Amino acid sequence: MPRSVNSVAKRARRKKILKLAKGYFGRRKNVWTIAKNAVEKAMLYAYRDRRNKKRNFRSLWIMRINAGARQHGMSYSEFVYKLKQKNIELNRKVLADLSMNHPLAFEALIKKLK
Repeated sequence: MPRSVNSVAKRARRKKILKLAKGYFGRRKNVWTIAKNAVEKAMLYAYRDRRNKKRNFRSLWIMRINAGARQHGMSYSEFVYKLKQKNIELNRKVLADLSMNHPLAFEALIKKLK
């Protein structure tokens, strides 16, 4: 009995990977083995960086809040401590936005804390 191979599934699998490799440089976009490795690595980076993005944004927000607070003579840690004491529950994303885009509102918040 002759050996049976599923060429349709095999081709579909390869086309899927080569489609994901579209836009890559050199042989990474059209040579199966190289494209497969490149796409696999890219997916690992994407998975990892979806988590790292959250850390990076939190760190950015903290820097922006710190810069805004220091303009009014207060450190970030003091600022957050006083927010907790006064039971003002604004998250860092909102505080950073106030600091950058609405300086008057941020100043009013600082005055309320002092």
